[in-house]
Amino acid sequence: MIRRRFAFKETFAAILADSEEDIARAVRAMMGARSEIEACIKRDPFFGVTFHPYEPDTTSSTVLMMSGAASEANVGPMAAVAGAIAASGVQAMQDGGAGFGAIDNGGDIAFFGDRPLKVGLFAGDAPVSGRRAFIVPPSKKITGICTSSATVGPSVSLGVADSVTVFASDPFAADAWATALCNTIRKDDTSVTGCLRGTRVTGFYAIIGEWTYSWGEVPPLVPATIDSALITSGKYS
Repeated sequence: MIRRRFAFKETFAAILADSEEDIARAVRAMMGARSEIEACIKRDPFFGVTFHPYEPDTTSSTVLMMSGAASEANVGPMAAVAGAIAASGVQAMQDGGAGFGAIDNGGDIAFFGDRPLKVGLFAGDAPVSGRRAFIVPPSKKITGICTSSATVGPSVSLGVADSVTVFASDPFAADAWATALCNTIRKDDTSVTGCLRGTRVTGFYAIIGEWTYSWGEVPPLVPATIDSALITSGKYS
């Protein structure tokens, strides 16, 4: 398996694939998705700043899927941007005939593959951070594993969680719901799960300090030592 870093403007991603051709397909598709999103923001700046559901006047499938996922989660469409870019790259790998593909775009992961994917758990200063990893089972369909945090990274969050990792049937939904759940979940208050009925979310795992909470179908969490150099954040040299 090959691991390559990709950085462009706000995008800092790690691409996992079986061939350089798959990497190249992923990069082209990610750049294409970025171009669609940037063009939408240029025409309609409100799309890029609103924290509320919003559907712009566009024919871009990427932008429309972002807006749809955000509307379901009751957040702004840019809450799904990292998952959207990761999804576009993985879709291109799958369309090219690859049997495995994963893109980690700043903690928002799109994945399909014929083997399990080990996903490290990073939640800042929380005690469990860097000591556990999810073992995501193989999947022929592209799925999403996306994380939002109120204490780590540059993304805007209205909550208090060190991390909320969402597992969903597609990366757009996983990213949007990670933001929504991180905005609202509180220690010892799990009433937020009521809003997940009928959504594409299959499970999530939340951390607030020493408190953890698991809902739905969450992959096995095993002991692990996380290499901080593999975390997709910051400026790549």
